[in-house]
Amino acid sequence: MNHLVAPSILAADFANLKRDIELINNSEADWVHVDIMDGQFVPNISFGFPVIKAIKKHSKKPLDVHLMIVEPDRYLKDFKDAGASIITVHLEACPNLHRTIQHIKELGCKAGVALNPHSPVSLLADIISDLDLVLIMSVNPGFGGQRFIEHTYKKLDDINKLSKQLNPGLLIEVDGGVDTNNASKLIAAGAQVLVAGSSVFSANNPTEAITYLKNPVKFP
Repeated sequence: MNHLVAPSILAADFANLKRDIELINNSEADWVHVDIMDGQFVPNISFGFPVIKAIKKHSKKPLDVHLMIVEPDRYLKDFKDAGASIITVHLEACPNLHRTIQHIKELGCKAGVALNPHSPVSLLADIISDLDLVLIMSVNPGFGGQRFIEHTYKKLDDINKLSKQLNPGLLIEVDGGVDTNNASKLIAAGAQVLVAGSSVFSANNPTEAITYLKNPVKFP
């Protein structure tokens, strides 16, 4: 399959949110990545349901909602109602992960599980066949603009091998430090969805940055 690009709205200019969403709408991006942080699971706070609803109001692309929060089960329906098409929870935050994934699917959303950099892919062996997506964090979650962790390439290889055995239709997403310098290598390693925040919205031309991430092999 052709890989997907999901610009992270967390890196957008929130004084001009509608403008930046329309930029994504008019670009080659496939999804809008929405990071939700509660100040407990990660040491940062992002935004809640009113902002998600505002994003959904203007977005023509599906909302890829990444929950970096404790007790995500309490809010799954709220995120669906706010406009989420994909809901990804952290393995590290879900003591009853099968139940959480089942609930997400019952709500009509695609279900994903994210792994922090220290969590091995092997922890997904008993759940991977039930998933639509796995998100490999290539930085420690909580803040944008961090340095990419090189061990991510090994984890992408590991999740690809597990996926081929147990869930060939699985989407493999990578988030953190994704930019024009490593996009081609990440795709070659098996990434199928590239999440990019700072490298898009800090670029001189964000639309061109998205185009490069979508078509890196066409560029020098």
